[in-house]
Amino acid sequence: MVYLDNAATTYPKPETVYQAMDRCMREYNANPGRSGHKMALASGRSIYKTRDLLCQLFHIDNPMQIIFTQNATDSLNLALKGLLKSGDHVVTTSMEHNSMLRPIMALEELGVENTIVQCDPTGALDPKQIEAAIKPNTKLIAMTHASNVVGTLMPVEEVGAIARERKILLLVDAAQTAGVYPIDVQKMNIDLLAAPGHKGLMGPQGTGILYIREGIALRHMKEGGTGSKSEYLTQPEILPDRYESGTPNTPGIVGLGAGVAFILEEGIEKIRAHEEELTEYFLKQLKKIQGIVLYGPQDHRKQAAVISLNLGEEDSSEVSYVLDQVFDIAVRSGLHCAPMAHKTIGTFEQGTVRFSIGYFNTREDIDKAVEALMRIKEELEA
Repeated sequence: MVYLDNAATTYPKPETVYQAMDRCMREYNANPGRSGHKMALASGRSIYKTRDLLCQLFHIDNPMQIIFTQNATDSLNLALKGLLKSGDHVVTTSMEHNSMLRPIMALEELGVENTIVQCDPTGALDPKQIEAAIKPNTKLIAMTHASNVVGTLMPVEEVGAIARERKILLLVDAAQTAGVYPIDVQKMNIDLLAAPGHKGLMGPQGTGILYIREGIALRHMKEGGTGSKSEYLTQPEILPDRYESGTPNTPGIVGLGAGVAFILEEGIEKIRAHEEELTEYFLKQLKKIQGIVLYGPQDHRKQAAVISLNLGEEDSSEVSYVLDQVFDIAVRSGLHCAPMAHKTIGTFEQGTVRFSIGYFNTREDIDKAVEALMRIKEELEA
């Protein structure tokens, strides 16, 4: 199979990820932080090692400010619902995933106001519009780093400067960029960073992170055993324990650590350059096919390795089905859990066929995708 659905989950993973998880499960997969025996201590050390690797990747000073979650959705819910309260105002954008917008909409019931800044038809955001949307009670700007629909890269650093100047917190959803694009939480003035482990970070599903800048206190979403302060019946205040109740996903976190180690060893510049090269090549080939409608910036320098298209007026799900069943090419179709983004780019009814490139894709994969689209188009015209 040609796998071009990396925006959903990267596949395959580096071999070291599989090896690290297997070794964890077979040799030391005990409960970290709950016991003092060798296996439990090994589990605890492996989890700390992953925190440390993530600090290196995102330029975070304190590993204890990294919270492990189930996925980016889990992280965004903790950030939004843990921070915002009645009377607060949050600014976001029209290109957000539902994992950002649904929690924000749910918070309306608690008296949290929101403003959704409209992006242009390519998905691009003007930072001045973010600044114009700020109100006296604005507490947070919440935005994606890159669109999961068309890949448009957002001006996070510029918005971060605005947020810092106006003394407003910035939450960034790095689902499509973590592990591929450089993220420096200090330079970019990011106060809260959410990312899944299973996409660009090369880890397994069921893993995610939330970075919380020191000095920011979120309401915890659950209580329970943490292995610390067990003499008290109330949740401990120390991080990361405050937000990590229950037995952690040790094998998953170990796999995530192996994925991040792979990224650091390969070099994020090399990974990004490879994906940009294939994106540029794919866009160039697609523009030669009459009848294909492309969305977003259509520029590998302005978008992540995510390309959305349609074959004329054909149903995006039908095209995706044919790609899978006839050509053995895995893509995603529909609204991609981002209805406002599709309204922004004008594809709300039709959806799009989304091709998303990963580090392990090749030019041959792109050629097969282009050939398949040409054959489908010829069949439709016959």
